Amino acid sequence: MVGAYARLVENRNGPHSSPHSTARAAAFFDLDKTVIAKSSTLAFSKSFYQGGLINRRAVLRTAYAQFVFLAGGADHDQMERMREYLSSLCRGWDVAQVREIVAEALHELIDPIIYDEAASLIEDHHAAGRDVVIVSTSGAEVVEPIGALLGADRVVATRMVVGPDGRFTGEVEYYAYGPTKAEAIRELAASEGYDLDRCYAYSDSATDVPMLESVGHPFAVNPDRALRKEAAARDWPVLSFSRPVRLRQRLPSLSMPSLSLPSRTALATAAAVGAAATAGLIWYASRRRPPYGRVAGTDRVARA
Repeated sequence: MVGAYARLVENRNGPHSSPHSTARAAAFFDLDKTVIAKSSTLAFSKSFYQGGLINRRAVLRTAYAQFVFLAGGADHDQMERMREYLSSLCRGWDVAQVREIVAEALHELIDPIIYDEAASLIEDHHAAGRDVVIVSTSGAEVVEPIGALLGADRVVATRMVVGPDGRFTGEVEYYAYGPTKAEAIRELAASEGYDLDRCYAYSDSATDVPMLESVGHPFAVNPDRALRKEAAARDWPVLSFSRPVRLRQRLPSLSMPSLSLPSRTALATAAAVGAAATAGLIWYASRRRPPYGRVAGTDRVARA
């Protein structure tokens, strides 16, 4: 566990253990635009509107934020302003209501936008005995249910302060963004016995470079311009995920992520804050971004 920042997410088989060796390994996945094709938080904006949490104007603003996010046109300052706006927007939201809305809309909104290639990697990492950890800037109220849906073992996500009345105060308790993601991974490695040199990490955003460089096997997935440049300079493999598919409709044996050439490497050819903050904190943070998960094996590049 990474203090109050990480939460164990048990899948139907329970927590995983490492049966083969003392040195364990994990696969760390950013969520937005890495495992799913959109911003996890903004995907629920319509549901939050229908639940009376936000008004029509806020829906339009989050729709615009989603567009900017997907287009890769927002810089750090723009994302920070959006984060502040969304944090204030969720002030007063009832946490229980947010969780109920997310639970009811989860399969309808998230299941169809999970990348087939990402789901295959998660399966491969588990098969290789690695833990799968989702590390996302989005709010925990959104990320944790998605992590459970994906079968992740753990989740690291942004957490909003909840007042004694069970409502968000608008303040951020823990912000899973940039360097703090790498810090969480190091803490988790220390507590769980992960050998970071044997671990994997996947992200689409340059803001996650600290996370990627903290493991022995970093991968850029659908990278933004800055991360693509960084990957080329460091010879990091670049993966292209383009097939969103419902989990129930997947044929695991047919799912293979494609690699694109990073630069000089021969290896390559080839998407709250507690819901409210979730509906935006993740927008800004998601630029980088996604629960604690596990990844398999270190003797091969999981089907990449």
